[in-house]
Amino acid sequence: MNKEKTGYGQATGKIILMGEHSVVYGEPAIAFPFKEAVITTNIALATVTTLDCHYFSGELADFPSQLKSVKEVINQALIALHQENVPLKITITSSIPPERGMGSSAAVAVSIVRALFDFFDAECSPELLLPLVNFAEKIAHGNPSGIDAAATSGDEPIFFIKGHSLETFSMNVSKGYLIVADTGIKGQTREAVKDVAHLFKQNKKTVSRHITELGRLTKLAKQAILTDDIHLLGASMDQAQKQLQALTVSNQQLDQLVSTAKDHGAIGAKLTGGGRGGCMIALSDSKEQAIIIAKALADSGAKKTWIQSLEVKK
Repeated sequence: MNKEKTGYGQATGKIILMGEHSVVYGEPAIAFPFKEAVITTNIALATVTTLDCHYFSGELADFPSQLKSVKEVINQALIALHQENVPLKITITSSIPPERGMGSSAAVAVSIVRALFDFFDAECSPELLLPLVNFAEKIAHGNPSGIDAAATSGDEPIFFIKGHSLETFSMNVSKGYLIVADTGIKGQTREAVKDVAHLFKQNKKTVSRHITELGRLTKLAKQAILTDDIHLLGASMDQAQKQLQALTVSNQQLDQLVSTAKDHGAIGAKLTGGGRGGCMIALSDSKEQAIIIAKALADSGAKKTWIQSLEVKK
């Protein structure tokens, strides 16, 4: 094999726009690729298989337990390629913060699989890619919905209902910009999901009302996107944040950043992902206003901010 041969793979982050937590109870969620944050993997021939990333640098045999999903996706992809015995140097570079609800673990797997298939000059179709990524996600998260794998590897927004096939649709809001801000706090998804389940047992009627309303707002947000109604989308986001607060999955940092965004002209703002940390999102109708909001969020304690046009570029 040519020693100069290299392979390259890339994946994006993902943002849940609407439907956090209520998606667990059969309501819809909307997610989409977040192309301002990416993970890349580079592959080269080596004498022994090694990994170089933020968490670890060393041989495949010495991978720490927290990288088990990475080790297994490498192994499974090489098996699929019938190249199990080829030693490789695998280098991963990421601008997606981990444990923030931005799909970093799925994106790592997507970029690795794409890079391996590229290295061996094999076509990496979604039919081959997604099962390998979901295999890794099952190790990392237990029971993945598939939405992270689809969003970090795709180009279009996803409308998702648990137990149903993923549905893509066009996001082409003509004057929409999304600002994402990282609290700097690791998301507490597992704990938040458990706490909502506990609340549901304690007060099923009230919690069901919040969950149903989150579902209604998600459908409304999809309608707003399809009809290019940014103010309806923003209002849906604001109302969703109130429901998420009632479910106790927001926290002081998220609430503060949401208030800051609204005070500086955001059309809508809410947490994104599991909550209790992680990230929040805000909506603006111009790039100039988005920059103002992003600066205000940084001044208010956000560790990092990103701006993405809601016209998802292919």
